Amino acid sequence: MRPVRLMKVFVTRRIPAEGRVALARAADCEVEQWDSDEPIPAKELERGVAGAHGLLCLLSDHVDKRILDAAGANLKVISTMSVGIDHLALDEIKKRGIRVGYTPDVLTDTTAELAVSLLLTTCRRLPEAIEEVKNGGWTSWKPLWLCGYGLTQSTVGIIGLGRIGQAIARRLKPFGVQRFLYTGRQPRPEEAAEFQAEFVSTPELAAQSDFIVVACSLTPATEGLCNKDFFQKMKETAVFINISRGDVVNQDDLYQALASGKIAAAGLDVTSPEPLPTNHPLLTLKNCGWPRTLGLKRTLHLGIWSRWDYRNMPLHPADGSLGAMILPHIGSATHRTRNTMSLLAANNLLAGLRGEPMPSELKL
Repeated sequence: MRPVRLMKVFVTRRIPAEGRVALARAADCEVEQWDSDEPIPAKELERGVAGAHGLLCLLSDHVDKRILDAAGANLKVISTMSVGIDHLALDEIKKRGIRVGYTPDVLTDTTAELAVSLLLTTCRRLPEAIEEVKNGGWTSWKPLWLCGYGLTQSTVGIIGLGRIGQAIARRLKPFGVQRFLYTGRQPRPEEAAEFQAEFVSTPELAAQSDFIVVACSLTPATEGLCNKDFFQKMKETAVFINISRGDVVNQDDLYQALASGKIAAAGLDVTSPEPLPTNHPLLTLKNCGWPRTLGLKRTLHLGIWSRWDYRNMPLHPADGSLGAMILPHIGSATHRTRNTMSLLAANNLLAGLRGEPMPSELKL
């Protein structure tokens, strides 16, 4: 009997156990893995993918024409352990008749939880407060010290009312949000009805929102959407949150908006590039210098505030140097979600190699 020829699978990183086990049990596949938690170097990726029938990759792996050429004609399936697909050269992949699997839905709730956590951490200035406890800045209760903003009676604007945008709104609603606004390619009245959310233009959303959460996909239409004009329309007391993709935001313009006190605060779980260089201007911003006459002291922990204007209420931060609350893209980082993502990515890959329907196939 002629031995069955195994299909070569290349995995670009260590993946969580459930996906790893599923691949190991596939008797018709020979699996090679880049055995590291760090990204695979480009040359190693080219070497590993050569002759592969299937590729399981991550959002940090840029699968372009060069990688596809290195893979050769055997490559039939690419399965990405992500919901985002902007790292894949989809036009080139489609030309070659390669099927693509991805992992939507399974990270919706986890990412929404992170968005709410980041918003609350940012608007209530929790990193600063923790640092003050550690460095001795907590001397007594002070009426104006470490005041932030609350969600009660606020207006929240969501850019992209898709699965994740809806999940964010669903979690924010019990905090007493008075009004939800949203923008996108088109109105979504059925989805918006749950929150009585109003469809508005992007400039209107920027001007009217107390909190803005970016939850849209990265497309040519959304790249650089949040730019100087956008930030200039925002309220000086507004808080800006991005959990979508770094390239949706012009980070130079965001830096200027924070540094000039044009907006109050920003929290980012995504940046461009990733990781953000440690000398990036956003990371040079520090918390504002609080006037010593009020018993408030300067802190050095990363934050995101502008200036206090004592003539108006509610008070809002401003004088001094600023910062941004930046996280290292951990929106889906729970054990359960990452395991589920890895299993779905593995099952997509195996189904595609066997000519079967994928659990989650991207239609090209």
